[in-house]
Amino acid sequence: MKIYCVGGAVRDELLGLPVKDRDYVVVGATPDEMVRQGFKPVGKEFPVFLHPATHEEYALARTERKTARGYHGFEFRAAPDVTLEQDLARRDLTINAMARDADGRIIDPFNGAADLKAGVLRHVSPAFAEDPVRILRVARFAARFGFRIAPETMKLMREMAGNGEADALVAERVWQEVARGLMEARPSRMFEVLRECGALARVMPEVNALWDDADAAREAMRVLDAAAAAGATLPARFAALARALDPLAVESVAGRLKTPADCRELALLAARHGNTVLDASELDAQSVLDLFNTVDAWRRPERFAELATAALAGEPDAGAAQARLERARSAAAAVNAGEIARASKGTAAIRINIDEARLEAIRKALGDS
Repeated sequence: MKIYCVGGAVRDELLGLPVKDRDYVVVGATPDEMVRQGFKPVGKEFPVFLHPATHEEYALARTERKTARGYHGFEFRAAPDVTLEQDLARRDLTINAMARDADGRIIDPFNGAADLKAGVLRHVSPAFAEDPVRILRVARFAARFGFRIAPETMKLMREMAGNGEADALVAERVWQEVARGLMEARPSRMFEVLRECGALARVMPEVNALWDDADAAREAMRVLDAAAAAGATLPARFAALARALDPLAVESVAGRLKTPADCRELALLAARHGNTVLDASELDAQSVLDLFNTVDAWRRPERFAELATAALAGEPDAGAAQARLERARSAAAAVNAGEIARASKGTAAIRINIDEARLEAIRKALGDS
């Protein structure tokens, strides 16, 4: 039995990046042998085990065979006679198909180290075309590392998008990969790659439609990257993208991909009110109050702060504009609404009197006479 560290950990070590998780492949073992050594089985589709002390994942070396359309249509074979090279051959990209043995020696049958040094994303074998998720993964890695895509790999991705293989992707898996890509250093690169290979029109046609106007697409991608550079959260990055879309388009893409509620809600607010927030530096006190009431900034101040981050991403005076809004919101939120309600007669009067008090507080905070 031999154990090898494989995949992303080896890649990131060679890049000099911190390694968060390590995965291992075990060659020459059976499930019973793993259990006897204290490993805990967790795999459902194929034998994966947790190390008794570190709880890291150890998978038996395996091969796979395509049996049906989509990324679920695979038959796996894990056996003691499956070699390390056979296991690595089923992986997506050469930079992810390297291994390191117990002595620290790198096993690199597909020249992944050379592609890593050259900054190239290249598929390992024609079997790449059997799993449509790999299109999304390549786009995500392009967003993470800024690597170019080998021409033969882009050609294969175009063929996969064109022949309908990408249509077999389930919504949850698409969102999972898109969400990861949104959190990379340059998320715009993910959308550009998906657009180039034709997959974006399949999985996110609403975003793909941005390219009907090249200038609008460039601006949307600039804003998205600016949100990433500012360290925005996932909901704020998705909202920064959604700012360029019609609210109906946001409803459509969020519904189809089954995005989490916080991402969907913030994206809709950005699509509906992003331009108002964008004018924050010019808004008078009444307009600021109307904005706060509309987006429920009183009960959801954290969500409003994320909306401001998404709407103002990439703006030269974003910091000042966001500070102005927060100054106004804090002043208005300090108004004792309960006391005003007790002193008011009737529900309508309560709303009017609270708004008047908040408006006056905002005027003072902004110096708006």
